[in-house]
Amino acid sequence: MSWLDSPDDDEADDFDEADFRVRPNPKANRPRTKRRPAHADAKIARVVGVDRGRYTVLVDEDGADEHVVLATRARELRKQPIVTGDRARIVGDSTGDDGTLARIVGIQERTSLLRRSADDTDQVERIIVANADQMLIVVAAADPEPRPRLVDRYLIAALDAGIHPLLVVTKTDLADPTSFLGHFEGLDTLEIFLSSQEGMPLEAIGARLIGHSTVFVGHSGVGKSTLVNALVPSALRATGHVNEVTGRGRHTSSSTVSLRYQSEKGRGWVIDTPGVRSFGLGHVDPASILAAFTDLAVVGEECPRGCTHLADAPDCAIAEAVAAGRLGDRGPARLDSLQRLLATFSGGPRVG
Repeated sequence: MSWLDSPDDDEADDFDEADFRVRPNPKANRPRTKRRPAHADAKIARVVGVDRGRYTVLVDEDGADEHVVLATRARELRKQPIVTGDRARIVGDSTGDDGTLARIVGIQERTSLLRRSADDTDQVERIIVANADQMLIVVAAADPEPRPRLVDRYLIAALDAGIHPLLVVTKTDLADPTSFLGHFEGLDTLEIFLSSQEGMPLEAIGARLIGHSTVFVGHSGVGKSTLVNALVPSALRATGHVNEVTGRGRHTSSSTVSLRYQSEKGRGWVIDTPGVRSFGLGHVDPASILAAFTDLAVVGEECPRGCTHLADAPDCAIAEAVAAGRLGDRGPARLDSLQRLLATFSGGPRVG
């Protein structure tokens, strides 16, 4: 018998890999799933402020237990923008006690979304506020000089989002706003308020805020923060001044925040936004541009099908009406504003 013929060979042949025991690793071997907890116990809260990944939310809005809670977003929402005005679903510690942190696990369907882009060629939208139903545009009659085309852009963004526009002209004691307001003749969707150092129309503006979420927008230095502080005394929004050399205001509001408006007649929400010097419309449907010029849109119904309303458009009914003086003294300026905006989106010839 050779050394290869061992009496234990038969026993050795009885072993296979099944005889080796492997210690199970439940975490590594557990199959991955896309299913997420339903969070049936989540509470609905209004997002009233956003600051570096932390969200201030209002729980039990208008209820007996209304209180503010600090929250963070759940991991599965890392690509979901959460903005002021959102209705968030929160779980975890929602007591609002010091040191506690709730978690946002979902966002309710939005009724509106106000957006802007860096410029008209930028397709990346920046969400300003969700669920607003009014926009209050603040512009100064002077210091800084009013910019009709910036107001046109606000109006287009509002109408594109399905938001009702309001306009407040401040500092009317420094200049007569009649010429500026003439630019908006024929805009039946626009409500206008005049304000001066002698008096702000707080009661009239406040009446329009009741029952609404109103986003305040405006160029830096026009007095937007001053108006907000007058309407919501507890807001304590910082105010600034206008540079005498550049004519530009200093940014005082650095973030968008929701503030409760309250009067004897009712309550509403004031959503204050940082002052901006430009308002890109790269995300807007070009059809919304003509809709913002309601007086021109009526005449535009007479245009040939496919009319671009640009300077080189043949048989454009709007251009013909302006040339004939049917739209008054402001007709040429309004047509110029319309064509400038349309040219930006169509790539067509610019005017002026």
